[in-house]
Amino acid sequence: MNAKQHSLGPAPTPQSPPGRRRSSGRIAINVLADGLISALSAPAARFLAAPHDGLLHPLWFVMGGAITLLVSGLPFRIPQQYWRFSGVADLRGIAAASVAGAALFSLMLYLTGFPLPSPTFPLIHALVLLIGLGGGRLLTRVYGTMRQQAQGQKVSVLLAGSDLSADLFMRALQRVSDRHYHVVGLVTRSPGQQGRRLHGVPILGVADSLPAVLERMALSDSLPDSVIVTDPEWRGSQLSVVLDAGQAHGIAVQRAPSLTSLMPAQEIQMRPIALEDLLNRPEVPLDREGMARLIQGQVVLVTGAGGTIGSEAARQVAQFGPSHLLLLDHGEFALWQIDLELSELYPSVARQVIVANIRDSQRIDEIFALYKPALVFHAAALKHVPIVEANPCEGVLTNVIGTRVVADAAIRHAASAMVLISSDKAVNPSSVMGATKRCAEIYCQALAVAAEARGSDFRCVTVRFGNVLGSTGSVVPLFRRQLEQGGPLTVTHPDMTRYFMTVPEAVGLVLQASVRGTALRKQTDETDQRLQQGGIFVLDMGEPVRILDLARQMIRLAGLKPDEDVAIRFTGLRPGEKLYEELFHGREAPVPTDAPGLRMATPRLIDLEAAAALLQTLEAVSLRDDVPSALSVIKEIVPEFAHNPLGEVRLPKAAPTADREAMTDRAS
Repeated sequence: MNAKQHSLGPAPTPQSPPGRRRSSGRIAINVLADGLISALSAPAARFLAAPHDGLLHPLWFVMGGAITLLVSGLPFRIPQQYWRFSGVADLRGIAAASVAGAALFSLMLYLTGFPLPSPTFPLIHALVLLIGLGGGRLLTRVYGTMRQQAQGQKVSVLLAGSDLSADLFMRALQRVSDRHYHVVGLVTRSPGQQGRRLHGVPILGVADSLPAVLERMALSDSLPDSVIVTDPEWRGSQLSVVLDAGQAHGIAVQRAPSLTSLMPAQEIQMRPIALEDLLNRPEVPLDREGMARLIQGQVVLVTGAGGTIGSEAARQVAQFGPSHLLLLDHGEFALWQIDLELSELYPSVARQVIVANIRDSQRIDEIFALYKPALVFHAAALKHVPIVEANPCEGVLTNVIGTRVVADAAIRHAASAMVLISSDKAVNPSSVMGATKRCAEIYCQALAVAAEARGSDFRCVTVRFGNVLGSTGSVVPLFRRQLEQGGPLTVTHPDMTRYFMTVPEAVGLVLQASVRGTALRKQTDETDQRLQQGGIFVLDMGEPVRILDLARQMIRLAGLKPDEDVAIRFTGLRPGEKLYEELFHGREAPVPTDAPGLRMATPRLIDLEAAAALLQTLEAVSLRDDVPSALSVIKEIVPEFAHNPLGEVRLPKAAPTADREAMTDRAS
């Protein structure tokens, strides 16, 4: 033994983990308790079957306990049961062990020469065993429940959800060691359940009648402290009813945690209602097999990888195992964040962090020449409308010229596809940002049609969608910051509406469009025909949301009252803004596709040579920071561009007459 070993002393004896020692001790106690019950059950059954037969032989006690323990312990594992949490499944095991133990005991009596006290003795013995073994567990569970109820003040809650989710939640509530909640009632989905009881708790009505239910409880001075939504499927308008009813009575509304995450002896932590739950967007089935075929084993480049959409695209692409994932952005910190996250989530995916500006054609060409990406997701852009209004030529150079640089490099270096992330602001644009995104769409459309005409395998897919919740610079983070500061929440106009979806949902549909846009084309397929004619994929954004309603909901979700606890202030439209965004131009009627969640627009086309010449002129004037000339060229490329630099309220052309009249009244 060397000196180092000697100084450390003898090696410690391996010990079992504390949890295993506690488990072994519990099993030993169960064996002793079950053995005692089993040893007494045979004599008890004998007295019940033949009370006048005199004294018992001591062997009855030994045989009764040993045989029952042997039968129950080996095939039915009764000693391993957790008495405090015994349920129906445990009772079935006890019943089977009781029958088997009684039958084996009677057989042993016969083989050892002891007569059966009566023909019914085996049945009586089985019943005594069942009552003894099962009753002990039942009493333990009842005692544990009563002890929990006696500990501290409970928070009274009303559960809102399906009967199944409420049942699972209440069962989980019984298993936690530190229970703070007392369920006083339920509201469910089905009207036929009203008046019934679940775990002794009355079902008071359906979700739509929650306002009336709370009103009745208020009259009887029995309002709960909180309403807990137990059903994860309750979203949108149904969830809004619950929020509004709780708000009317000053009651907090919370959502139960995922039932799969609830464990015994763990405190249940409720969580607030998420803003995303109010969108009421049905889940769209995604073609994940197609995504895997498109991405797996390929070199994939994501531009703008540090941004909201680009970073989510990198996450979802990494799931499908690309051979190499290139993360390109001009912001060092944003790149570091997404690279660190991917290194933790997908350590096996090879990555390369690239700091570059998409406007630098030489740098972009070198990157494509070195890495040879097969698939390009182009998310890099300047997207903030007022900032681009203040810096129009910078918006042109990034959104238009940068897109051209990336697209040309993709073709030059034999990429199989490029996916352009566009915006609903490109439709009938009133801002420079929207107009530049439309210019980028036009150039990519021209590239796609030209590639199709010459029989190239290159595909240029454009995907257009609206706002995403929580994206950098969007209204939701702004409202959150204003709420943290106590308000007011600033809304530009009471009639302003926007389309919203979550970031993961938007990127999932972008990948769906990528799969559909790069698939083998059939001349007879309508979607393929439109793609060949420069068609643009448009995500199904659902119904537009009023920004004012969004602000009010966020205040309610914070447990506050709009206009009382937190004020809402109208600031007027900002430069370039519209009252509402459009997903389709007036002349490009929305057309459904054969891919769920995707529609298609077929906007006006420009010949590739003409588009390239116009973009060359646009680049030249933008490099000189000649704003009037740049706007003039943009107007030539996008005739529908109706610039609104002063943020004037303009009536939307496509709005119904009644809506136009209402907006006119409010504007005046």
